[in-house]
Amino acid sequence: MLLILASSSPYRRALLQRLRLPFAVESPDIDESPRPGEPPLDLSLRLAREKAAVIAARHPGALVIGSDQVAVFEGEPVGKPGSFEAARAQLRRFGGRDVLFHTALCVTDGQRHLLENVPTACRFLPLDDTRIEHYLRIEQPFDTAGSAKAEQLGIALMEHMRSDDPTALIGLPLIALCRMLRAFGLEPLAPHPAI
Repeated sequence: MLLILASSSPYRRALLQRLRLPFAVESPDIDESPRPGEPPLDLSLRLAREKAAVIAARHPGALVIGSDQVAVFEGEPVGKPGSFEAARAQLRRFGGRDVLFHTALCVTDGQRHLLENVPTACRFLPLDDTRIEHYLRIEQPFDTAGSAKAEQLGIALMEHMRSDDPTALIGLPLIALCRMLRAFGLEPLAPHPAI
């Protein structure tokens, strides 16, 4: 069975490699704009499903993984900053506060769709401009929702995190993914051909 990760994210690719399953990667190139009034959780679930469905339609019989993450601060979605200035503004707002990350996951064979959300609640440290600017110069997390790469130095911005899956915040919740793959008959702990 061909396994495909519907993503252009190098972070998701690196996470999936941990499972040592052979897989392909294909970018779904969908419009990720929220619909009017769409709650952040609904947005993340819809985008994960749409990403997986687009690639599944191109590859009948393949098992496709789609994932999306939406950060939420004070009830509003937080996007990828895209620039130093926008990232600095995000981190200034987050200092000493809580940010919720919804990481949605969809696995489909084109017929059946399994869909799950794995939330991660993050409390940021109180942050002054010196810490923020030092971090941003080193890591440049401008392609990351919430302006912090928790898999790297961004972890130092956190006071604590709460989640059922430590990989969810990075973008692909592997515990949930293993459970979903097993539901489709793909056992991550079984012997597989080399990647």
